[in-house]
Amino acid sequence: MNSLDGIKILDLSRVLAGPWCTQTLADLGADVVKIEKPLKNGVGGDDTRTWGPPFLRDAQGQDTSEAAYYLGTNRNKRSVACDISTPEGQQTIRDLVMHCDVFVENFKVGDMARYGLDYAALSQIKPSLVYCSITGFGQSGPYKDRAGYDYAVQGMGGLMSVTGERDDIGGGPQKVGVAVADLFTGMYACTAILAALRHAERTGQGQHIDMALLDTQVAMLANLGANYLIGGKVPGRAGNAHQNIVPYQVFETAPMPSGEKDHLILAVGNDGQFAKMCAVAGQAQLAADARFAKNADRVRHRATLVPLLEAVFKTRSKADWLAALEAAKVPCGAINNLAEVFADPQVVARNMVHTWEHPLNGAVPLVASPIKMSLTPPRNDLPPPMLGQHTDEVLRSWLKR
Repeated sequence: MNSLDGIKILDLSRVLAGPWCTQTLADLGADVVKIEKPLKNGVGGDDTRTWGPPFLRDAQGQDTSEAAYYLGTNRNKRSVACDISTPEGQQTIRDLVMHCDVFVENFKVGDMARYGLDYAALSQIKPSLVYCSITGFGQSGPYKDRAGYDYAVQGMGGLMSVTGERDDIGGGPQKVGVAVADLFTGMYACTAILAALRHAERTGQGQHIDMALLDTQVAMLANLGANYLIGGKVPGRAGNAHQNIVPYQVFETAPMPSGEKDHLILAVGNDGQFAKMCAVAGQAQLAADARFAKNADRVRHRATLVPLLEAVFKTRSKADWLAALEAAKVPCGAINNLAEVFADPQVVARNMVHTWEHPLNGAVPLVASPIKMSLTPPRNDLPPPMLGQHTDEVLRSWLKR
């Protein structure tokens, strides 16, 4: 049994924000049917199917048409090939809507109305329908007709102004390494859909969810947004340091045996942890110094304290520091590359990689859902579907065709 058993979702989204949302819902047990444009002249399906290399290799070791990007965002779904630009395709969607609970799309504002598949039209035939639209800028406002891309939204929404090294040491605007505006929008959309489903169960009334990447990016500013609204000061880039906590950053340690530089993360969250860190470092006098005893004072005297700590951390190896700090319960960590991440014993113990049986190549390792539930755990039964793989199956089971 899964938490969302019995919930049926039509997923007309593609690329990342929408598929990330519906993948999470599929993990939780929803029957997610991914509607994709049929293949024609070599073009069709979710754009990310071709976003490679790397591509999944077949049993003979040859690249297939399934990009790793697509595989990482579409597990536990079924694919139906349907051209919604045609009257026949539009009618098929309307027929399917009569049997589903949720409709997700990320077309440009107005496109769904042009096809007769907007919320106003579909709610007439299915009043309990939860309809989620995901766009760059939302269904209203002066930017509503613009195409929205994660990269641009990271810039417009302020994230790149606070990400990267300080300008005074040669830094500049920097995007995050993964498309966080897309991913967060997908997760917020997932939460909104679950709330709307709860409302529909109680009242029989569906609703339109209007999710925008820019809205989400502004919300993601979190404490920095609050800092600006309350304090009135525009924050700048702080590199790996924290705007409100000191010391909370990356420190260079003694070099590796090869001579390469090595680093660790120190994440001191309160005054007690700072005192423990000073004891481990043999610098108890720093914890007793009035300039550094309290976090607010450490923030004010950051420019004095950090160079002192930088010199201390260079005296011992990363392994020595991590062992001593962890024993003293001072938050710290290594900076792992992805090979190290997936070999980490904690990641392995938490089963964060699952092997899927794919029709093109038996065993395919993919990242698993991070959700752990004692009674209704996420499902792991359907690999990311091939284009149109389940068209006949879905039309037969949903529409009795």
